[in-house]
Amino acid sequence: MDKDSSAAAESALSCSRCGKPAYLQCPKCVELKLPREGAAFCTQDCFKASWSSHKSVHFKSKLANVQSEQTQDGWLYCLRKGQTRTSELPYFDWTGALRPYPISQQRLVPEGLEKPDWAVDGIPKIEPNSDLQNIVEIKTPEQIERMRETCRSYRAELAQALIEPKLGLGWAQLGCTIAREVLDAAARIIRPGITTDEIDEVVHQATIAAGKWIPISIKLSFFSEVLLHVGLSMKSSAMESQMQDLQCFFSLFNKSFQKVIRWKLEDGDIVNVDVTVYYKGVHGDLNETFFVGEVDEASQQLVRCTYECLEKAISIVKPGVRFREVGEVINRHATMSGLSVVKSYCGHGIGELFHCAPNIPHYGSILAGNKAVGIMKAGQTFTIEPMINAGVWRDRLWPDGWTAVTADGKRSAQFEHTLLVTETGVEVLTARLPSSPKVFPWLNS
Repeated sequence: MDKDSSAAAESALSCSRCGKPAYLQCPKCVELKLPREGAAFCTQDCFKASWSSHKSVHFKSKLANVQSEQTQDGWLYCLRKGQTRTSELPYFDWTGALRPYPISQQRLVPEGLEKPDWAVDGIPKIEPNSDLQNIVEIKTPEQIERMRETCRSYRAELAQALIEPKLGLGWAQLGCTIAREVLDAAARIIRPGITTDEIDEVVHQATIAAGKWIPISIKLSFFSEVLLHVGLSMKSSAMESQMQDLQCFFSLFNKSFQKVIRWKLEDGDIVNVDVTVYYKGVHGDLNETFFVGEVDEASQQLVRCTYECLEKAISIVKPGVRFREVGEVINRHATMSGLSVVKSYCGHGIGELFHCAPNIPHYGSILAGNKAVGIMKAGQTFTIEPMINAGVWRDRLWPDGWTAVTADGKRSAQFEHTLLVTETGVEVLTARLPSSPKVFPWLNS
């Protein structure tokens, strides 16, 4: 093709952003040998403005290559946030006794279930540049209703058992938390001998049965197995946490979001399960740390203190309270118990976006680095999810680029709720239900 005909062919391409004649090509798409039609731009400005969403094309291509490299049984270790797989245990200066386990292929979500914009490639399209990363949204009555519906699923059998005039309970109070029901399903099967992969399967099936969708947290699709986070803290081991560059989620092997799957739980372990539900355009998020069989006294104290840290923080939520005070309350209770508060990850705003303002640190005062600004107002929704460590607060990332573990290899626990600030206080949208399994001794007395 001569120069003139070549130029004519180039001009036939349209800018992927604005539709104008395009003469520039994304260099990464050229490197990956992707179709030119979706990689053409008219100017550098259009290319830069489209980058946050366009780069997902590169990830899709890499994911396709990763999947083609899967071994026959599908079990491989993850590297580089899931973009690379290997059959060999990566070399790393591991802390504690916990090690990664190969993960299986991604479980499929049925067609027809509503999914967030990052469901396919793990890249959020709206969230990164949203004004809600800097402004704390006051939810409209319609948005609040959708969040309640997302967090609550009305069940006829529960109504039959509980709705009586003498109780004075309204329909909203009797709503079952969708995410809570899924988490409770996982809690009921946790015992010595079960694998994290089996827990993952239960959560996946329970969510699908409810007609909802549990995402694997932003940027996680490459790790996937499913759409939940299963964090595991072994006898002298690691911490379950949530990557904060999106503000909060993860885990061990993955919310772990990498998911350590197929790890067999042993008597004395503690395990964290984190569930996020996406329904009718909004999210609901919660997690709890559970005992596996007979757990030593120190681990029991760690888990109970973490639970109490969350409860004490929730108790101060109301209009006019500074977001900074949440960390002060949590830090005070944890340090009085001889434990430390993870500083790397925080609570976050939630709604139509999975992670947005406000950021809610769980550690001490402004002198300790807590620079959270703003005050709580009715209509705001956010999570509080303290991670409390038995040893130092610092963490390290595994070679997978996602899994965070305690720097000293000691245990960590976490609890989380999605909250709504009301005119007079707080509504815990993911509260425990009368039907929730009685797994915490201190709640049974």
